[in-house]
Amino acid sequence: MLVAIDIGNTNITIGLFDDKLIKQNYRITTKVRRTSDEYGLMLQQFLTFANVTREDIDDIIISSVVPKVMHSFKNGVIKVFGIEPMILSPDSKTGINVTLENPRSVGLDRIADCAGAYSQYGGNILVIDFGTATTYNYVDKDGNFSSGLISVGIETAASALSSNTSQLPEIAIKKPEKIMATNTHEEMEAGIFYLYVGGVDYIISEYKKVAGDDMRVITTGGLGRVIYQHVKQIDVYDPGLIFKGLKVIYDMNK
Repeated sequence: MLVAIDIGNTNITIGLFDDKLIKQNYRITTKVRRTSDEYGLMLQQFLTFANVTREDIDDIIISSVVPKVMHSFKNGVIKVFGIEPMILSPDSKTGINVTLENPRSVGLDRIADCAGAYSQYGGNILVIDFGTATTYNYVDKDGNFSSGLISVGIETAASALSSNTSQLPEIAIKKPEKIMATNTHEEMEAGIFYLYVGGVDYIISEYKKVAGDDMRVITTGGLGRVIYQHVKQIDVYDPGLIFKGLKVIYDMNK
């Protein structure tokens, strides 16, 4: 079994592969001020939930965009599993050729997303990850990651709206019951949801003007399910995409 771990700005997601199948996944909040023992206990809980033992785990791969977490988390991994994990780096083989102006500055989670999507769905794809930020990553038919776009995440936008305006409440991210809102809470829900869905749809349309109408749109990320249901141009919602990418990268480098 392989454990694939992605350390993001908001969440740490953990996936367990039994051969090529994702057997279980687990999500915890990313916090910089945690000890290796705390992370170790959380990883131990993951094993318990997945009904596996340390001895069942053959190897581990980690992708991270939060350097401050890595020291404690890596030590927690070693304490629980007794394994030195493979750490995804800009020098890792990924099957993706990053042709952006500064390839080493690209988030490794974005590259892992692209590796998973290209391996499973082929090229001429736009890979959208709805996370703390929303990233758009274009991969052509030859596996070149040649274009990208970064925008504010929908939950980040909603949080900024409520935290920077003293009289506006926090809201849930969901499609409102009606567009003709009649109170502050509904007005915020409708404003955030429809602005975001419309923006995603417009960006996809603009990409298709350049890449062609046959470009497929693959989405992932925690809030991807909400958006996928309401943007007709999205072809696939794949919640396990980051894990699939890490598995592809692990196999290439191992």
